[in-house]
Amino acid sequence: MHSPSRTRPALRTLVTTALVPVVVGALAAATLTGPAAASESAGTAEAKPTVVLVHGAFADASSWSGVVSRLQRDGYTVVAAANPLRGLADDAAYVRSVLDTVTGPVVLVGHSYGGSVISQAAAGDPDVKALVYIAAFIPDVGESASELAGKFPGSTLAETLSTSSYPCPAAARAPS
Repeated sequence: MHSPSRTRPALRTLVTTALVPVVVGALAAATLTGPAAASESAGTAEAKPTVVLVHGAFADASSWSGVVSRLQRDGYTVVAAANPLRGLADDAAYVRSVLDTVTGPVVLVGHSYGGSVISQAAAGDPDVKALVYIAAFIPDVGESASELAGKFPGSTLAETLSTSSYPCPAAARAPS
C-alpha cells in the first residue's frame, strides 16, 4: 500500500502531464480560429490569450502549478484563481472579478466543480474566447453540480459535501 504523501507527487505529475496537452490544444483552437487565424496568415500576430485556471472543490490554486509553469514557458500569461468555495453564485462572481482585471482575450479553464464556476463566470463576457473543461461539470442553465452528479452512477459528491454557515459578527456591524 502506498502512503498518501508518496503518491501525491506522482499523481500531480500525472495530472500535469495529462492536462497540459488538453489546455494547450484548446489554446491553439481559441487563438487560431476566426479573426486571429486571418491576422496570423496575413503576417500579423495576435496577442496570446491570458489563461485563467479555476480549481475544483477539493483543491486549491496550487494544484495548477505544473500547468502554470509549462504554459508560461510557452509564452502565455496565466492566472490560477483562488476559487473561494463559498457557493456557485459567490464563486462565479469572484472569478468574474478576476476576469475583470485581465486585459485582452481570455481562455477560461475549469476542473471538476470549477467547470460550473467558469460556465457562470464567463456568461456575457466578450473577452472570454474559449471555455476548457478538464474532467469538469458542464451544467445546463439552472442545473447544480449536485443535480448533475446525481444523474450518473458512481458519483461520491453528495456524501463528501457538508454545508456549514460561518457567521461573521464583525461583518454585520460594518458600515455599508
